[in-house]
Amino acid sequence: MANVAVVGAQWGDEGKGKVVDWLSERADVVVRFQGGHNAGHTLVINGVTYKLSLLPSGVVRGKLSIIGNGVVVDPWALLDEIERIKGQGVTITPNELKIAENACLILPCHGHLDRAREEASGAAKIGTTGRGIGPAYEDRVGRRAIRVCDLDDERILEQKVDKLLAHHNALLTALGAPLLDGQQMLRQIKEIAPKILPFADVVWQRLDEIRHTRKRVLFEGAQGAMLDIDHGTYPFVTSSNTVSGNAGTGSGVGPGQVGYVLGICKAYTTRVGSGPFPTELDNEIGHRIGDRGHEFGTVTGRRRRCGWFDAVLVRQAVKVGGIDGIALTKLDVLDGFDELKICTGYKVDGKVLSHLPSSQAGQAKVEPIYESISGWSETTRGARSWVDLPATAIKYVRRIEELIEAPVALLSTSPEREDTILVHDPFAK
Repeated sequence: MANVAVVGAQWGDEGKGKVVDWLSERADVVVRFQGGHNAGHTLVINGVTYKLSLLPSGVVRGKLSIIGNGVVVDPWALLDEIERIKGQGVTITPNELKIAENACLILPCHGHLDRAREEASGAAKIGTTGRGIGPAYEDRVGRRAIRVCDLDDERILEQKVDKLLAHHNALLTALGAPLLDGQQMLRQIKEIAPKILPFADVVWQRLDEIRHTRKRVLFEGAQGAMLDIDHGTYPFVTSSNTVSGNAGTGSGVGPGQVGYVLGICKAYTTRVGSGPFPTELDNEIGHRIGDRGHEFGTVTGRRRRCGWFDAVLVRQAVKVGGIDGIALTKLDVLDGFDELKICTGYKVDGKVLSHLPSSQAGQAKVEPIYESISGWSETTRGARSWVDLPATAIKYVRRIEELIEAPVALLSTSPEREDTILVHDPFAK
Protein backbone atom coordinates (compact mmCIF):
# COMPACT_ATOMS: atom_id res chain seq x y z
CA MET A 1 0.00 0.00 0.00
CA ALA A 2 1.40 3.38 -1.00
CA ASN A 3 1.50 6.54 1.04
CA VAL A 4 0.10 9.38 -1.07
CA ALA A 5 1.11 13.01 -1.52
CA VAL A 6 -1.56 15.40 -2.80
CA VAL A 7 -0.30 18.56 -4.50
CA GLY A 8 -1.80 21.30 -6.63
CA ALA A 9 -0.89 21.27 -10.32
CA GLN A 10 -1.94 24.83 -11.17
CA TRP A 11 -1.95 28.05 -9.08
CA GLY A 12 -3.75 26.58 -6.09
CA ASP A 13 -7.49 26.51 -5.37
CA GLU A 14 -7.80 23.36 -7.49
CA GLY A 15 -10.21 21.58 -5.16
CA LYS A 16 -7.66 19.80 -2.99
CA GLY A 17 -9.95 19.98 0.05
CA LYS A 18 -12.56 17.66 -1.40
CA VAL A 19 -10.00 15.25 -2.84
CA VAL A 20 -7.97 15.12 0.38
CA ASP A 21 -11.17 14.50 2.33
CA TRP A 22 -12.14 11.77 -0.11
CA LEU A 23 -8.73 10.14 0.36
CA SER A 24 -8.55 10.74 4.12
CA GLU A 25 -11.27 8.14 4.67
CA ARG A 26 -8.79 5.61 3.28
CA ALA A 27 -5.84 7.05 5.21
CA ASP A 28 -4.87 6.64 8.84
CA VAL A 29 -2.80 9.81 9.17
CA VAL A 30 -2.91 13.17 7.35
CA VAL A 31 0.20 15.38 7.29
CA ARG A 32 0.31 19.01 6.18
CA PHE A 33 3.87 19.70 4.99
CA GLN A 34 4.16 23.35 3.81
CA GLY A 35 2.53 26.75 3.63
CA GLY A 36 0.66 28.69 6.28
CA HIS A 37 -2.83 30.00 6.94
CA ASN A 38 -2.78 31.79 3.59
CA ALA A 39 -3.93 28.57 1.96
CA GLY A 40 -7.48 27.36 2.42
CA HIS A 41 -9.33 24.10 1.82
CA THR A 42 -13.09 23.79 1.66
CA LEU A 43 -14.72 20.48 2.56
CA VAL A 44 -18.40 19.62 2.23
CA ILE A 45 -19.42 16.67 4.41
CA ASN A 46 -23.06 15.63 4.77
CA GLY A 47 -24.12 19.09 3.66
CA VAL A 48 -21.87 20.85 6.21
CA THR A 49 -19.15 23.14 4.84
CA TYR A 50 -15.82 23.25 6.69
CA LYS A 51 -13.26 25.90 5.77
CA LEU A 52 -9.76 24.99 6.90
CA SER A 53 -6.58 27.06 6.65
CA LEU A 54 -3.93 25.47 8.86
CA LEU A 55 -5.59 22.30 10.06
CA PRO A 56 -5.00 19.18 7.96
CA SER A 57 -8.21 18.01 6.31
CA GLY A 58 -8.21 14.74 8.25
CA VAL A 59 -9.27 16.45 11.49
CA VAL A 60 -12.94 16.55 10.49
CA ARG A 61 -12.90 12.76 10.15
CA GLY A 62 -11.11 12.10 13.43
CA LYS A 63 -7.89 10.99 11.75
CA LEU A 64 -4.53 11.70 13.38
CA SER A 65 -3.55 15.02 11.84
CA ILE A 66 -0.03 16.40 11.80
CA ILE A 67 1.31 19.88 11.04
CA GLY A 68 4.85 19.27 9.79
CA ASN A 69 8.00 21.31 10.24
CA GLY A 70 7.66 22.73 6.72
CA VAL A 71 4.56 24.70 7.76
CA VAL A 72 4.80 28.19 9.28
CA VAL A 73 2.27 28.32 12.10
CA ASP A 74 0.35 31.35 13.30
CA PRO A 75 -0.62 30.15 16.79
CA TRP A 76 -3.45 32.68 17.17
CA ALA A 77 -4.95 31.75 13.80
CA LEU A 78 -4.62 28.05 14.67
CA LEU A 79 -6.46 28.38 17.97
CA ASP A 80 -9.17 30.46 16.32
CA GLU A 81 -9.60 27.76 13.69
CA ILE A 82 -9.78 25.03 16.34
CA GLU A 83 -12.52 27.00 18.15
CA ARG A 84 -14.42 27.61 14.92
CA ILE A 85 -14.36 23.93 13.99
CA LYS A 86 -15.40 23.06 17.54
CA GLY A 87 -18.49 25.20 16.95
CA GLN A 88 -19.31 22.86 14.06
CA GLY A 89 -19.12 19.80 16.30
CA VAL A 90 -15.48 18.76 15.75
CA THR A 91 -13.40 18.78 18.94
CA ILE A 92 -9.63 18.84 18.42
CA THR A 93 -7.28 17.85 21.25
CA PRO A 94 -3.56 16.93 21.34
CA ASN A 95 -4.68 13.34 20.74
CA GLU A 96 -5.96 14.27 17.27
CA LEU A 97 -3.51 17.04 16.34
CA LYS A 98 0.29 17.11 16.52
CA ILE A 99 2.52 20.06 15.62
CA ALA A 100 6.19 19.54 14.81
CA GLU A 101 8.26 21.03 17.63
CA ASN A 102 10.68 22.40 15.03
CA ALA A 103 7.98 24.25 13.05
CA CYS A 104 8.51 28.02 12.83
CA LEU A 105 5.94 30.50 14.10
CA ILE A 106 4.23 33.41 12.39
CA LEU A 107 4.17 36.33 14.82
CA PRO A 108 2.31 39.68 14.70
CA CYS A 109 5.49 41.34 13.39
CA HIS A 110 5.36 39.18 10.25
CA GLY A 111 1.90 40.28 9.17
CA HIS A 112 2.78 43.89 9.98
CA LEU A 113 5.86 43.77 7.75
CA ASP A 114 4.04 41.86 5.01
CA ARG A 115 1.29 44.48 4.72
CA ALA A 116 3.73 47.40 4.96
CA ARG A 117 5.81 46.06 2.08
CA GLU A 118 2.81 45.37 -0.12
CA GLU A 119 1.50 48.88 0.50
CA ALA A 120 4.88 50.39 -0.33
CA SER A 121 5.09 48.34 -3.56
CA GLY A 122 2.05 50.00 -5.08
CA ALA A 123 1.31 48.69 -8.58
CA ALA A 124 4.28 46.30 -8.33
CA LYS A 125 2.82 44.36 -5.39
CA ILE A 126 2.94 40.56 -5.52
CA GLY A 127 -0.58 40.06 -4.23
CA THR A 128 0.13 38.31 -0.93
CA THR A 129 -2.63 37.70 1.61
CA GLY A 130 -0.82 39.99 4.06
CA ARG A 131 -0.79 37.26 6.71
CA GLY A 132 2.98 37.20 7.26
CA ILE A 133 3.84 33.96 5.50
CA GLY A 134 6.67 35.41 3.39
CA PRO A 135 8.41 37.27 6.26
CA ALA A 136 8.08 34.18 8.49
CA TYR A 137 9.82 32.00 5.89
CA GLU A 138 12.48 34.70 5.49
CA ASP A 139 13.18 34.59 9.23
CA ARG A 140 13.30 30.80 9.05
CA VAL A 141 15.99 30.89 6.36
CA GLY A 142 17.73 33.82 8.11
CA ARG A 143 17.90 31.72 11.30
CA ARG A 144 15.98 34.29 13.32
CA ALA A 145 12.71 32.36 13.63
CA ILE A 146 11.00 31.43 16.88
CA ARG A 147 9.99 27.78 16.74
CA VAL A 148 7.34 25.83 18.63
CA CYS A 149 9.99 24.28 20.89
CA ASP A 150 11.20 27.77 21.90
CA LEU A 151 7.88 28.52 23.60
CA ASP A 152 9.03 26.49 26.59
CA ASP A 153 12.16 28.60 27.23
CA GLU A 154 11.68 32.22 28.36
CA ARG A 155 15.39 33.05 28.12
CA ILE A 156 15.59 31.91 24.50
CA LEU A 157 12.34 33.74 23.71
CA GLU A 158 13.70 37.05 25.01
CA GLN A 159 16.92 36.66 23.02
CA LYS A 160 15.07 35.76 19.83
CA VAL A 161 12.53 38.58 20.12
CA ASP A 162 15.41 41.08 20.46
CA LYS A 163 17.08 39.59 17.37
CA LEU A 164 13.82 39.66 15.41
CA LEU A 165 13.06 43.27 16.25
CA ALA A 166 16.57 44.44 15.34
CA HIS A 167 15.87 43.10 11.84
CA HIS A 168 12.18 43.96 11.45
CA ASN A 169 12.29 47.46 12.91
CA ALA A 170 15.13 48.37 10.57
CA LEU A 171 12.98 47.36 7.62
CA LEU A 172 9.90 49.12 9.00
CA THR A 173 11.91 52.31 9.51
CA ALA A 174 12.95 52.23 5.85
CA LEU A 175 9.31 51.75 4.84
CA GLY A 176 8.12 54.57 7.07
CA ALA A 177 5.84 52.16 8.96
CA PRO A 178 5.18 52.06 12.73
CA LEU A 179 7.82 50.19 14.75
CA LEU A 180 7.19 47.11 16.88
CA ASP A 181 7.14 46.97 20.68
CA GLY A 182 9.30 44.07 21.87
CA GLN A 183 7.79 43.83 25.35
CA GLN A 184 4.28 43.71 23.95
CA MET A 185 5.26 40.96 21.52
CA LEU A 186 6.94 38.99 24.28
CA ARG A 187 3.80 39.21 26.44
CA GLN A 188 1.66 37.99 23.53
CA ILE A 189 3.94 35.01 22.91
CA LYS A 190 4.15 34.03 26.58
CA GLU A 191 0.37 34.23 26.87
CA ILE A 192 -0.29 31.86 24.00
CA ALA A 193 2.61 29.44 24.66
CA PRO A 194 0.80 27.18 27.18
CA LYS A 195 -2.11 26.82 24.75
CA ILE A 196 0.12 25.64 21.89
CA LEU A 197 2.76 23.55 23.68
CA PRO A 198 0.42 20.59 24.46
CA PHE A 199 0.16 19.98 20.69
CA ALA A 200 3.97 19.93 20.19
CA ASP A 201 5.47 16.61 19.17
CA VAL A 202 8.61 15.02 17.74
CA VAL A 203 6.87 14.54 14.40
CA TRP A 204 9.72 12.90 12.47
CA GLN A 205 9.92 10.25 15.18
CA ARG A 206 6.18 9.70 15.30
CA LEU A 207 6.05 9.28 11.52
CA ASP A 208 8.86 6.74 11.72
CA GLU A 209 6.86 4.76 14.27
CA ILE A 210 3.80 5.00 12.03
CA ARG A 211 5.83 3.70 9.11
CA HIS A 212 6.63 0.51 11.00
CA THR A 213 2.93 -0.10 11.66
CA ARG A 214 2.24 0.06 7.91
CA LYS A 215 -0.48 2.66 8.34
CA ARG A 216 -1.47 4.76 5.36
CA VAL A 217 -0.22 8.33 5.40
CA LEU A 218 -1.64 11.15 3.29
CA PHE A 219 0.74 14.08 2.76
CA GLU A 220 -1.32 17.20 2.13
CA GLY A 221 0.13 20.09 0.15
CA ALA A 222 -1.19 23.62 -0.08
CA GLN A 223 -1.37 26.02 -3.03
CA GLY A 224 -0.02 24.74 -6.38
CA ALA A 225 3.05 23.97 -8.48
CA MET A 226 2.97 27.30 -10.29
CA LEU A 227 3.26 29.06 -6.92
CA ASP A 228 6.37 27.07 -5.96
CA ILE A 229 9.22 29.34 -4.84
CA ASP A 230 11.61 27.65 -7.31
CA HIS A 231 9.41 26.31 -10.09
CA GLY A 232 6.52 28.78 -10.18
CA THR A 233 5.91 32.12 -11.86
CA TYR A 234 8.59 33.89 -9.79
CA PRO A 235 8.37 36.41 -8.14
CA PHE A 236 4.58 36.03 -8.11
CA VAL A 237 4.81 32.90 -6.00
CA THR A 238 4.49 31.74 -2.41
CA SER A 239 7.46 31.39 -0.05
CA SER A 240 7.73 27.60 0.13
CA ASN A 241 8.20 24.60 -2.15
CA THR A 242 4.72 23.38 -3.06
CA VAL A 243 5.81 20.39 -5.16
CA SER A 244 5.81 16.81 -3.85
CA GLY A 245 9.57 16.81 -3.24
CA ASN A 246 8.89 18.89 -0.14
CA ALA A 247 6.54 16.30 1.38
CA GLY A 248 9.49 14.49 2.92
CA THR A 249 11.53 17.55 3.88
CA GLY A 250 8.52 19.34 5.32
CA SER A 251 7.46 16.44 7.54
CA GLY A 252 10.67 14.63 8.44
CA VAL A 253 10.55 11.48 6.31
CA GLY A 254 12.67 10.22 3.45
CA PRO A 255 11.52 10.64 -0.17
CA GLY A 256 10.89 6.91 -0.42
CA GLN A 257 7.98 7.27 2.00
CA VAL A 258 5.86 8.90 -0.71
CA GLY A 259 4.65 6.13 -2.98
CA TYR A 260 2.12 7.94 -5.18
CA VAL A 261 1.85 11.61 -6.10
CA LEU A 262 -1.63 12.82 -6.98
CA GLY A 263 -1.83 16.20 -8.68
CA ILE A 264 -5.03 18.20 -8.49
CA CYS A 265 -6.18 20.48 -11.30
CA LYS A 266 -9.41 22.02 -12.44
CA ALA A 267 -10.94 21.35 -15.84
CA TYR A 268 -10.14 25.02 -16.49
CA THR A 269 -7.60 27.40 -14.90
CA THR A 270 -7.80 29.98 -12.11
CA ARG A 271 -5.40 32.29 -10.34
CA VAL A 272 -5.64 34.68 -7.38
CA GLY A 273 -3.49 37.79 -7.10
CA SER A 274 -0.91 39.27 -9.44
CA GLY A 275 1.31 37.52 -11.98
CA PRO A 276 1.24 36.01 -15.47
CA PHE A 277 -1.77 33.99 -16.59
CA PRO A 278 -1.49 33.01 -20.29
CA THR A 279 -5.05 31.69 -20.73
CA GLU A 280 -6.87 34.31 -18.66
CA LEU A 281 -10.29 35.31 -19.97
CA ASP A 282 -11.06 38.83 -18.80
CA ASN A 283 -14.40 38.77 -20.58
CA GLU A 284 -17.90 37.38 -20.37
CA ILE A 285 -16.70 33.78 -20.75
CA GLY A 286 -14.21 34.15 -17.90
CA HIS A 287 -16.86 35.74 -15.67
CA ARG A 288 -19.30 32.97 -16.56
CA ILE A 289 -16.78 30.32 -15.53
CA GLY A 290 -16.04 32.20 -12.30
CA ASP A 291 -19.71 32.60 -11.37
CA ARG A 292 -20.57 28.97 -12.14
CA GLY A 293 -17.50 27.70 -10.29
CA HIS A 294 -18.02 30.02 -7.29
CA GLU A 295 -14.45 31.19 -7.75
CA PHE A 296 -13.76 33.16 -4.61
CA GLY A 297 -10.82 32.51 -2.27
CA THR A 298 -11.52 30.35 0.81
CA VAL A 299 -9.24 32.51 2.98
CA THR A 300 -9.40 35.96 1.39
CA GLY A 301 -12.75 36.01 -0.41
CA ARG A 302 -10.98 37.53 -3.42
CA ARG A 303 -12.47 36.83 -6.85
CA ARG A 304 -10.28 34.46 -8.82
CA ARG A 305 -9.10 35.15 -12.35
CA CYS A 306 -10.41 32.46 -14.74
CA GLY A 307 -9.30 31.03 -18.07
CA TRP A 308 -9.17 27.99 -20.33
CA PHE A 309 -7.32 24.82 -19.34
CA ASP A 310 -3.57 25.27 -19.80
CA ALA A 311 -2.08 21.88 -20.69
CA VAL A 312 1.42 23.35 -20.96
CA LEU A 313 1.43 24.46 -17.32
CA VAL A 314 -0.06 21.23 -16.00
CA ARG A 315 2.35 19.10 -18.04
CA GLN A 316 5.22 21.12 -16.57
CA ALA A 317 3.80 20.55 -13.07
CA VAL A 318 3.56 16.81 -13.79
CA LYS A 319 7.25 16.65 -14.76
CA VAL A 320 8.60 18.88 -11.99
CA GLY A 321 6.42 17.38 -9.27
CA GLY A 322 6.75 13.71 -10.19
CA ILE A 323 2.97 13.46 -10.48
CA ASP A 324 1.72 9.91 -11.12
CA GLY A 325 -1.91 10.76 -11.75
CA ILE A 326 -4.32 13.68 -11.82
CA ALA A 327 -7.54 14.38 -9.98
CA LEU A 328 -9.50 16.54 -12.43
CA THR A 329 -12.06 18.71 -10.63
CA LYS A 330 -15.03 20.93 -11.51
CA LEU A 331 -15.77 19.32 -14.86
CA ASP A 332 -19.43 20.26 -14.32
CA VAL A 333 -18.60 23.99 -14.45
CA LEU A 334 -18.00 23.59 -18.19
CA ASP A 335 -21.48 22.17 -18.86
CA GLY A 336 -23.35 24.10 -21.53
CA PHE A 337 -20.42 25.59 -23.44
CA ASP A 338 -20.70 25.10 -27.20
CA GLU A 339 -16.94 25.24 -27.62
CA LEU A 340 -14.03 24.75 -25.24
CA LYS A 341 -10.39 25.63 -25.74
CA ILE A 342 -7.21 24.00 -24.43
CA CYS A 343 -3.83 25.70 -24.48
CA THR A 344 -1.38 23.33 -26.18
CA GLY A 345 1.66 25.59 -26.57
CA TYR A 346 3.01 29.11 -26.20
CA LYS A 347 4.35 31.69 -28.60
CA VAL A 348 7.01 34.15 -27.40
CA ASP A 349 8.42 36.67 -29.88
CA GLY A 350 7.28 34.45 -32.74
CA LYS A 351 8.94 31.33 -31.31
CA VAL A 352 6.80 28.35 -30.28
CA LEU A 353 7.55 26.93 -26.82
CA SER A 354 6.31 23.77 -25.10
CA HIS A 355 7.06 25.12 -21.61
CA LEU A 356 6.67 28.27 -19.56
CA PRO A 357 9.91 30.29 -19.62
CA SER A 358 11.49 31.06 -16.25
CA SER A 359 12.21 34.74 -16.89
CA GLN A 360 9.68 37.31 -15.77
CA ALA A 361 10.00 39.13 -19.09
CA GLY A 362 9.46 35.91 -21.05
CA GLN A 363 6.38 34.98 -19.01
CA ALA A 364 4.88 38.42 -19.61
CA LYS A 365 5.19 37.95 -23.39
CA VAL A 366 3.59 34.49 -23.58
CA GLU A 367 0.74 34.11 -26.04
CA PRO A 368 -1.34 30.92 -25.79
CA ILE A 369 -1.77 28.55 -28.72
CA TYR A 370 -5.26 27.04 -28.54
CA GLU A 371 -6.92 23.89 -29.74
CA SER A 372 -10.70 23.97 -29.95
CA ILE A 373 -12.88 21.09 -28.86
CA SER A 374 -16.66 20.65 -28.89
CA GLY A 375 -18.50 21.26 -25.64
CA TRP A 376 -21.57 19.45 -24.34
CA SER A 377 -25.10 20.53 -23.52
CA GLU A 378 -25.87 17.69 -21.07
CA THR A 379 -25.08 17.96 -17.37
CA THR A 380 -22.11 16.19 -15.82
CA ARG A 381 -22.88 17.39 -12.30
CA GLY A 382 -23.10 14.50 -9.86
CA ALA A 383 -21.79 11.89 -12.30
CA ARG A 384 -20.22 8.92 -10.52
CA SER A 385 -19.41 6.71 -13.51
CA TRP A 386 -18.02 7.15 -17.01
CA VAL A 387 -21.39 6.01 -18.41
CA ASP A 388 -23.00 9.05 -16.78
CA LEU A 389 -20.85 11.42 -18.85
CA PRO A 390 -21.58 12.77 -22.33
CA ALA A 391 -19.26 11.40 -25.01
CA THR A 392 -17.87 14.87 -25.70
CA ALA A 393 -17.00 15.34 -22.01
CA ILE A 394 -15.10 12.04 -22.04
CA LYS A 395 -13.30 13.19 -25.20
CA TYR A 396 -12.30 16.41 -23.41
CA VAL A 397 -10.87 14.46 -20.46
CA ARG A 398 -9.00 12.04 -22.73
CA ARG A 399 -7.47 14.93 -24.69
CA ILE A 400 -6.26 16.50 -21.45
CA GLU A 401 -4.62 13.20 -20.48
CA GLU A 402 -2.78 13.09 -23.81
CA LEU A 403 -1.55 16.67 -23.54
CA ILE A 404 -0.38 16.58 -19.91
CA GLU A 405 1.15 13.11 -20.31
CA ALA A 406 -0.49 11.77 -17.16
CA PRO A 407 -3.64 9.74 -16.51
CA VAL A 408 -6.74 11.02 -14.73
CA ALA A 409 -6.99 8.94 -11.56
CA LEU A 410 -10.05 10.70 -10.15
CA LEU A 411 -12.71 12.87 -11.75
CA SER A 412 -14.76 15.23 -9.59
CA THR A 413 -18.18 16.39 -10.78
CA SER A 414 -19.46 18.44 -7.81
CA PRO A 415 -18.32 19.66 -4.38
CA GLU A 416 -19.89 16.58 -2.77
CA ARG A 417 -17.27 13.92 -2.03
CA GLU A 418 -19.47 11.08 -3.33
CA ASP A 419 -19.68 12.71 -6.76
CA THR A 420 -16.32 11.31 -7.78
CA ILE A 421 -15.37 8.89 -10.52
CA LEU A 422 -12.55 6.66 -9.31
CA VAL A 423 -10.32 5.45 -12.12
CA HIS A 424 -7.36 4.42 -10.00
CA ASP A 425 -7.04 4.31 -6.20
CA PRO A 426 -3.75 6.11 -5.34
CA PHE A 427 -3.37 4.04 -2.17
CA ALA A 428 -3.38 0.84 -4.22
CA LYS A 429 -0.18 1.53 -6.17
